This record gives sequence, C-alpha cells and structure tokens, in this order.
Amino acid sequence: MFHDRLDAARQLAAALAHHRGSHPLVLAIPRGAVPMAAHLAQALGGELDIVLVRKLPAPYSDEFAVGAVDESGWVYVAPHANLAGADADYLARVRREQLAEIARRRAAYTPGRTAASARGRTVIVVDDGLATGATMLAALHAVRQRAPAHLVCAVPVGSRESVALVRPAADELVCLLTPADFQAVGQFYAHFPQVEDTEVVRALRDAAPAAGPEGPGASP
Repeated sequence: MFHDRLDAARQLAAALAHHRGSHPLVLAIPRGAVPMAAHLAQALGGELDIVLVRKLPAPYSDEFAVGAVDESGWVYVAPHANLAGADADYLARVRREQLAEIARRRAAYTPGRTAASARGRTVIVVDDGLATGATMLAALHAVRQRAPAHLVCAVPVGSRESVALVRPAADELVCLLTPADFQAVGQFYAHFPQVEDTEVVRALRDAAPAAGPEGPGASP
C-alpha cells in the first residue's frame, strides 16, 4: 500500500537510484504519472517529458482496456478484445477517438515545443500502475522507435499478467509490488485522486525540459 503517488514516486526513486547521474529522460504517461515522474526526474537528476498513449476501452467498460494506441497511430490489440465485444469496426472507431484526445493533450500540455530527445539515452517510462499493461506496452513501443540506449519501465504496482506482458518490451522493469489479489491500481493507494490537466501543465512548465531535435509533436 502506498500513501499516495508521491510516496510511490519516492519508493521508485530509491529502486532506480542506480540511474542517478546518467541524466535519464523520465517520461510520464499522463495524467496520473506526471507528478510521480516529476519527482523521479528531480531525484535522479534527469529530464521530464511525457509519452502520449491512450487505452482503447471495452465497449461496456471505460475502465477495462482491450488495447492501446500511441501518438503515431500504432495500435496494440489485446488477445481478449474480441471476447469483450471489440470487433474491427469498434476498434477503428475508438482508435480515432483516442487519437483525437492525444492530439488535444499534445496541444494543451506541450504547446510550441519539441519533444525531448530519447536517442542514445536511458529513458524511464513511468505510470502509476499496470492493470492490463496495454497503455504501457504502447508507450514502450513508441519510445523504442526513438532509439534509446536503455529503456526502463517503472511502476509502483502491477498485476502479474501485465508485468509479464510488458517485460519483453523493456530492457529493465522495476515494479515494486505484484500482488496476487490485484483488482485495480487504485486499490493499492490510500489516496488516489484524479490528476487534472492543470497539474500536468504546471509540472511540465516548471520542469522546462530542453527542446530536442525530434521535431514538434514527435511522440515522446
């Protein structure tokens, strides 16, 4: 159990202390992971930015992911998608909807600046937990295309199935808890409020990451 996201970030920082001094790029999956990643970037002497991905929700459950899409449009479809009622037409529709939300977030969160460069660097992708692992898998895929030297997945808690899913996509995986009774990420936090857009914008503005060469709107 974590008290809140900051408590989880402090514990992750301790587990990732071996990356201190390498100026890692710490990428948050918005919105919940942004305050955590801001703390990690500061603790590790790194640079903060975001990686924009969105889950594809099941037809009758917004919380249950049947896949995920990254900013380039690449889609991961979970093996259980069809059983959950997500046929090809449904997936195409929600993909368009989520790409529109990604575009909105890009414009709101990082207006007028480029993504921080990941090439040749240690990159740590952070989320507040793994339920299905779909969004993290999409995030790791997106970052891998940008040629990092070492790609790290860092989460406080995850289901055993989700950890097994994402492990092959990262060079290093740090997950502090993999409980057998996992039901939802929020189950393992005493305080788990929603993070609003204003908090994301403030954290990114305060961190003021340097512009990289990968171009405006490049997928972090």
